[in-house]
Amino acid sequence: MGYVAVKGGTRAIEESLRRLQYERLREGRAIDVDSVRMGMRGLVDQVMSESSLYDETLAALAIKQAEGNPEEAVFLLRAYRSTLPRKHYSLAVHSAEMRVERRISASFKDIPGGQILGASADYSHRLLDFDLIDETESTIRDWLREFRSAAKTDQAARSSATGSDRLPKVLDYLRKEGLIAACPANDAEPNDVTRTSLAFPASRSEKLQILTRGQTGAVTSLAYAVIRGYGMVHPTVGELRVGQLPVYVSPPLDVDGEDEDSYYIGEIKVTEVEMLIPAVAEKEQGRKELELDFGYGLCFGQNETKAIAMSILDKSLEGGDKSIPTQNEEFVLYHIDSVESTGFISHLKMPHYVTFQSKLNDVRKTRQAQPTEEPQGGNVYANSL
Repeated sequence: MGYVAVKGGTRAIEESLRRLQYERLREGRAIDVDSVRMGMRGLVDQVMSESSLYDETLAALAIKQAEGNPEEAVFLLRAYRSTLPRKHYSLAVHSAEMRVERRISASFKDIPGGQILGASADYSHRLLDFDLIDETESTIRDWLREFRSAAKTDQAARSSATGSDRLPKVLDYLRKEGLIAACPANDAEPNDVTRTSLAFPASRSEKLQILTRGQTGAVTSLAYAVIRGYGMVHPTVGELRVGQLPVYVSPPLDVDGEDEDSYYIGEIKVTEVEMLIPAVAEKEQGRKELELDFGYGLCFGQNETKAIAMSILDKSLEGGDKSIPTQNEEFVLYHIDSVESTGFISHLKMPHYVTFQSKLNDVRKTRQAQPTEEPQGGNVYANSL
């Protein structure tokens, strides 16, 4: 596609950027990065997930620069990510080692370790809290002092009851009963869509990576389409976990990558979902049997809706029926990326002078080639552009 240079464009662009800066600062005050990081946790987690970069401060900076526009913030953070050197690869993470902050199951009422509601708006009335308008630092300090005192007691009671803050996985009990298929370990090196272009058929690792990087609204909408009848019966959350996962790297001179000698470098907060889905399996002599299958989702931060939606699409894509949009991996994986989709839609604002003039000439030629019709008993009217 060709574009025509516009004289004076540089100055106009500079003035446009100055106006953008003015709109951000017009009230004479600016929100600081720490305030964004501490007060916009959901947005920070969403931007980190869609950017594939776990850094709360940088995500908050991108949100501030983008004035709260998540698509622009993701664009900024992905662009920065592309400049970073890759010095190490972390070792495989086992989610059973998660230090759990929230853990629920919609499939079972009583689960080992218990249901832990944690921090969630699911149980709120969704009413505007007008007291937040007058919230002050002193009231915040008083509330935190009381909360932390009670939290220490609760944590001690839970640790004594379970013996650990590492909780068993719900699906493991179904596997022990033979009600759900076992998952053998796969040590194959995963594909990385940020380094090699996506090709079809996509590998499982590529699908999961694109789903976790996908635009939250797009992933949610397509998952909603799945359970409305496009390829899946009603799924049930087997287990949803929010917590801290430890991250390890191998020693610099370790060529074998043995876990025993690994270095602990920190934790990342993630949301993990294992979704239970009824499925009909073909057995001997055409006999059909109902069994349980599952889909998987994992995202940076506390990003529960997206992780649930991801687990639904993970299972849906295994169907492979291209006549169903939500099972067509090319349709799903190409259209949920925030930067790709937003970038293409936004490019429509850019100059298209040459291509549009060509279309306009075609329209004129078509009009001129059509014979003029004379209405009965009236004058001849000719319309032209």
